[in-house]
Amino acid sequence: MIQKVDILVFAAHPDDAELGCSGTILNQIHKGNKVAIVDLTKGELGSRGTAEIRSQESAASTKILGLTARMNAEFADGFFESDKEHCLKLVEYIRFFQPEIVLCNAIHDRHPDHGNGSVLASRACFLAGLIKIETTWMGENQLAWRPKNVYHYIQDRYIQPDFVVDISNHWEEKMNCILAFKSQFYNPETNLNGEPQTYISGKGFLQSVESRAREFGHSIGVDYGEGFTKEKQLGVIDIFDLI
Repeated sequence: MIQKVDILVFAAHPDDAELGCSGTILNQIHKGNKVAIVDLTKGELGSRGTAEIRSQESAASTKILGLTARMNAEFADGFFESDKEHCLKLVEYIRFFQPEIVLCNAIHDRHPDHGNGSVLASRACFLAGLIKIETTWMGENQLAWRPKNVYHYIQDRYIQPDFVVDISNHWEEKMNCILAFKSQFYNPETNLNGEPQTYISGKGFLQSVESRAREFGHSIGVDYGEGFTKEKQLGVIDIFDLI
């Protein structure tokens, strides 16, 4: 059983993809690509909201993005590792979706789950191509599949990007996707309901998200951008494809 997509996004928590690469997702979907997201956890350790609320918020963001599919691996928030059990689960997702490109968490970041998710997804992408690793999906044997490229979106901590995607045409949509997670980010109504203040719940955090996007955009001569790091050398067929 296969549900082929062009791009598969792995995110340690619901809202990681929205913050890190939703502009790129929107850009590619508007160009006709199929994109799916697999959230590794439900974000159940978050100080604000609940796993159930975040699931509802994730569904709202999914509609804005126009994803082909969104699934949750239900790993333990804060405690998953890059071990055999977790790797094989991601191998199953990779072989089910057969993506050409995988986008995943930052190689290191403020939250340790981000770096762990980065290593886990990268390792699973390689292992998914080994024919002697046997996996099944709903009782059917899966074929080996290895994505052509794995890119890591940049999150809270600054990382020098290897390339930047112009998301200027989708900035408002990106912000709408982020703000779909009402329990997590600045919301005057929620903030008055006794929810604890967190690193990401103040006005300043969303301002920093915009500042980062403007900084990356400025570096390539556009209004807004999203930065990525690569795992292997990029190849170009036509140098006119570059901005």
